[in-house]
Amino acid sequence: MKAPAFWATGGWPGLALTPASWLWRLGAGLRKATTTPYRPSVPLICVGNATAGGAGKTPTVLAVAGDLLARGRRVGLLSRGHGGRLTGPVRVDPARHAAADVGDEPLLLAGTAPTVIARDRAAGARLLEQIGIDVIVMDDGLQNPSLAPTLCLLVVDGGAGIGNGRLIPAGPLREPWRDALEKSDAVILIGEDRTGIAARIGDGRPVLRAVLEPSPAALALRARRVLGFAGIGRPEKFRETLTGLGAEIVGFRAFDDHHPYRPLEVMELVERAVAENAIAVTTAKDAVRLPAEARAMVTVVDVSLAWRDPAAARAVLARAVV
Repeated sequence: MKAPAFWATGGWPGLALTPASWLWRLGAGLRKATTTPYRPSVPLICVGNATAGGAGKTPTVLAVAGDLLARGRRVGLLSRGHGGRLTGPVRVDPARHAAADVGDEPLLLAGTAPTVIARDRAAGARLLEQIGIDVIVMDDGLQNPSLAPTLCLLVVDGGAGIGNGRLIPAGPLREPWRDALEKSDAVILIGEDRTGIAARIGDGRPVLRAVLEPSPAALALRARRVLGFAGIGRPEKFRETLTGLGAEIVGFRAFDDHHPYRPLEVMELVERAVAENAIAVTTAKDAVRLPAEARAMVTVVDVSLAWRDPAAARAVLARAVV
């Protein structure tokens, strides 16, 4: 689904839906009260967010995993596998699995370290332990009570913040902001703070600043005519990336998060780009959902997370993994 505009701006729809958000909170509270969390035998780092989609969790997971791998750790990645048909626990194999099987994010993660998807996160953690992993990094799961993490990292998009500050469906929050903050050991603030979220974090925990940097190949899009499309949590974030690259955007189409692209749909985008003397571009997360025959026709704009202060990031990770 696409986030409704009132999630960011407020207004009467959010007020009208507030009673429904109380039910959301009640359901989450009951789940927590009736769940006994599993504590893995190895450190578990949870990378989560307080809002529905688009904060930058997956690039953060990849950055954290990269740091740990560089230190010689046997890293395993854990995901729910949102958008995939398999419930798991199953180890992701990019040569055998498609996004329709395991979800788009796990396919990206599997290129960095052994990745397991599981709707039952505790079962997924156990499978990673059996594989011989010595540290688990979980993509999402801050609101999942089935695991007891060693370290919780709360990811916040500086451009979106926490929107209107209300719970789903009245706003984008999965849980009250204060609850998400209290269970987190550090906050990762990605991009420019346009919403004043830093002031709402306070001084109670470290704030790690980071940015999403385009790959060298993406930098080649400067002054190129492009037709962009994206089915991610915040498609406009990709449009901002293209603008920042200096590309000339002749068209842009936003799809729902995890949108499964149909061959005809992609061909129409490619043909429109050709007619505009442009190239069709999308995100790495979208690329794994493209039909195989269409991937060579679309340019992928890849980004990675870069810490403003790498030493501070390593110091936070050291709380879980020496």
